[in-house]
Amino acid sequence: MKKDRKVKLNSIQIIAIGFALLILVGATVLCLPISSKNGESIPFVNGVFTAATSLCVTGLVVYDTFTQFSVFGQIIIAVLIQIGGLGFMTVASMVFLAFGKRIGLKERGLLMETLNMDRIGGSVRLVRKVIIGTFSIELICAAILCIRFIPQFGVDTGIYYSIFHSISAFCNAGIDLMGVFGEYSSLTTYYNDVLVNVVIMFLITVGGLGFIVWDDIAIHKFQFSKYRLHTKIVLIASAVLITVPAAIFMILENNNTLEGMTFGEKIMASLFQVITPRTAGFNTVDTGSLTDGGTFLTMVLMMIGASPGSTGGGIKTTTFVVMILAILSYVRNEDDINIGKRRLMENTFKKAYCVTGIYILLAGLSTFLIIATSDISMKDAAFEVLSALSTVGLSTGITRDLSTFSRIVIIICVYCGRVGSLTVLMAVFEKKQKAKITNVEEKIIVG
Repeated sequence: MKKDRKVKLNSIQIIAIGFALLILVGATVLCLPISSKNGESIPFVNGVFTAATSLCVTGLVVYDTFTQFSVFGQIIIAVLIQIGGLGFMTVASMVFLAFGKRIGLKERGLLMETLNMDRIGGSVRLVRKVIIGTFSIELICAAILCIRFIPQFGVDTGIYYSIFHSISAFCNAGIDLMGVFGEYSSLTTYYNDVLVNVVIMFLITVGGLGFIVWDDIAIHKFQFSKYRLHTKIVLIASAVLITVPAAIFMILENNNTLEGMTFGEKIMASLFQVITPRTAGFNTVDTGSLTDGGTFLTMVLMMIGASPGSTGGGIKTTTFVVMILAILSYVRNEDDINIGKRRLMENTFKKAYCVTGIYILLAGLSTFLIIATSDISMKDAAFEVLSALSTVGLSTGITRDLSTFSRIVIIICVYCGRVGSLTVLMAVFEKKQKAKITNVEEKIIVG
């Protein structure tokens, strides 16, 4: 008799399956009557949608979180956000370390994939830094938010709101409890509040830099010349993607969503509205009222997203930079891609174009499926899909009006956006063994 062959899963498959299982567990809990304020169960597809958007730190919601969910349900959402932001393997490692359990080679490999590390060595050390750094930043910023929220909501509620929004902002989730001022209002009430704006923008930015960048800065402090090339690209790209779009947004929206604000308020609102599309999902102006130019700019920023190994999504800042460098290199008829006196590996720009190509194809297909089955404009559908794929959470206001089929499409987009579209495809189609013989090379005409 033949022995049963055990199914061996690689690290990519484990991560993909792990996220899917956690979504189902979260959905089951959120569908319990105790999770809703009215004591009634919500439809399972809406539970899956809410769990997916929380775990995948997206922020698109079919219910206003404050209005629909009880404190128990809100805490479950916050826990899912925290797990999703850190990565479930990072959280699992935290539990192992807390109980003094040994983290084996397989677990270290999973951590390497979760944190987007380029080598397995030092993964446990980095996890410790990530856990300590995350909770420290969230607690400090929550304490600062208490300055504003405690006088408004009282001590208990003020502390609770501060912690919830600190977690949501740092993990780039964008889910809020500000339905107390009006359903789906996000942070529009605080458009002119310097303290709330600065703290939330800081949390979003730091959370979107990536854990590897944190580690590099922690080691070399402010000695920029000693940073890894990856860190330098992330920091420069992030700075450019904040300052330049903010100026453009202010020009585009000056007589629209920014009308009536003081010059200082316009600057703050513009900065907030170009930081939040890079996968956070909060908004201080009405996203549905943006001009076509403002909407397009937001969509581009959503597509680019945060940086690798961070709590955010999108094609990533480094991917965007590598694509620009590859285009410039080809136009200049150069064989290699060089930056900062370093030559990039060929596999780097190959992966960059694969990631972007898959992203665009998935975005196009998902948008088509929604507009083909729903009475929704192409602009709104495309905005919603990009927001889901980049785990942003911004919406023009159509999320709660989506059909069941369209919600399933968005759930798939959210899942692929957090786990990674390329990762999902690799988990399904990756070959167990690579061919040892290469085929004959032949040229085709492109362009």
